[in-house]
Amino acid sequence: MEKTLRGVGVSHGVAIGQVRHMGTAELEPPATQIPSEDAPREQARARAAVDAVAADLIARGNLAGGEAQAVLEAQALMAQDPELMADVSRRIAVGSSAERAVYDAFAAYRALLASAGEYLAGRVADLDDVRNRIVARLLGVPMPGVPDSDEPYVLLARDLAPADTALLDPSLVLGFVTEEGGPTSHSAILARAMGVPAVVALQGATELAEGLVVAVDGSSGEVLVDPSVERQEQLRVAAEERRAALAATSGPGQTSDGHRVPLLANVGGPVDLPAALENGAEGVGLFRTEFLFLDDSAKAPGEDKQVEAYRKVLEAFPEGRVVVRVLDAGADKPLDFLTPADEPNPALGVRGLRTLLDHPEVLRSQLRALARAAEGLPVHLEVMAPMVADRQDARAFADACREAGLHAKFGAMVEIPSAALRARSILQEVEFLSLGTNDLAQYTFAADRQVGALARLQDPWQPALLDLVAAAAEAARAAGKSCGVCGEAASDPLLACVLTGLGVTSLSMGAASIPYVRSALATYTLAQCRRAAEAARAADGAAEARAAAHQVLSGE
Repeated sequence: MEKTLRGVGVSHGVAIGQVRHMGTAELEPPATQIPSEDAPREQARARAAVDAVAADLIARGNLAGGEAQAVLEAQALMAQDPELMADVSRRIAVGSSAERAVYDAFAAYRALLASAGEYLAGRVADLDDVRNRIVARLLGVPMPGVPDSDEPYVLLARDLAPADTALLDPSLVLGFVTEEGGPTSHSAILARAMGVPAVVALQGATELAEGLVVAVDGSSGEVLVDPSVERQEQLRVAAEERRAALAATSGPGQTSDGHRVPLLANVGGPVDLPAALENGAEGVGLFRTEFLFLDDSAKAPGEDKQVEAYRKVLEAFPEGRVVVRVLDAGADKPLDFLTPADEPNPALGVRGLRTLLDHPEVLRSQLRALARAAEGLPVHLEVMAPMVADRQDARAFADACREAGLHAKFGAMVEIPSAALRARSILQEVEFLSLGTNDLAQYTFAADRQVGALARLQDPWQPALLDLVAAAAEAARAAGKSCGVCGEAASDPLLACVLTGLGVTSLSMGAASIPYVRSALATYTLAQCRRAAEAARAADGAAEARAAAHQVLSGE
């Protein structure tokens, strides 16, 4: 019997196909005791399995590239964490087998993460995936992961580990649905980068039977269970009409009355450039540089290596705009040579710009590398700092840029409510603002972006978040400076119109979302976008804000 379930749509498009479940059952080895003389052998087995899993994660990252590479290399570091391995060795020394020692050590670390605040609790799914991979290797059983299938299917899972999401084959995986996760989780971001329709935070998703036909709408968040043949055909026709409309829309981002809103791409490195160019990106609005630093957690990459990577991205957009975010380390992106290991709550500790100001030599090296990479190129280079809290932060970053001889615009990311509320002050030191709506929502509502149960508070349609966007955009307008959005909010076509109405001057997103946003903007005038923004801010909640904006723009 046909019924409709609703989760959170995180990646555009419609997928229709049979359900296949992810093999993510927890592997719990038996609690057997080993003779003391076997301990050295078991410790060697544990180390070999850990190293093999870390190497596999890095290899998957190299194949996937970009955003996925950074996520998977962070998981590899998690697998080889020295404290975890020391705990494994201790447990083996007192009689545990290698597989049981790994299982118990990870369980203890998992409990610490789960109790260390919501931000770190969001890393639990990644940790569980690493544990399962190591234990599976030790037991000699198949790795958890994507099911084998010769026919295309819709993938269902409680949650998707980055290692699995990164290498999904779009020719087989039509779309995916998860019970956990949020709109800004790793899996959601990677799904948008791939262009695979996806819905997250759908309660009861894993209870759907294997082989059941579902229709997944990654825009609305609806999952239609057991749709009729006639309904399936209607959805296919509508999706094809949508694709045709997107293909017919080209050129720069602008409203129907000609108000320009440059549409830029979020990239993690050179591997993301083909998709950005194919989808008509007008430049790069967020170049995440941390992927380069995750190759070796023990030391920063050399300046020459950085120059090579940066120049490839800059060369892809001659005379275009490329906005580079300097290293954003800390919290869920720890680096052994930079971030402290004993912070009680890293999400509220030394991360982002704070880390770089504590290690000025790392910041100087990166800024010098950017200056060298831009030499002789007509590109419009802009460099911004993550996690700017106030004017003092902004001044310190601008001073560092000038001291490094960087000929570029200096900017600040608005990811902390204080930065939005005091944007006028910050703009006394920098030349532009860029709103990271993912972290801004997280810190505004004290709601970890990885926790599916908090999806309501992570929703970028929340009027309180729109108020902060409006405050930052108005401050930039008054100062005659730009204010873009580089968070995932920009990838929602309807919300992109609202952001434009709030005064945002550019939108940056995963490349696959650009045609959708371009088409939506071209449908409405700037005045309509402004009225939709006013209606959304006047609402009491996220769902009401979306409905109010839709009503204004549809003329209902």
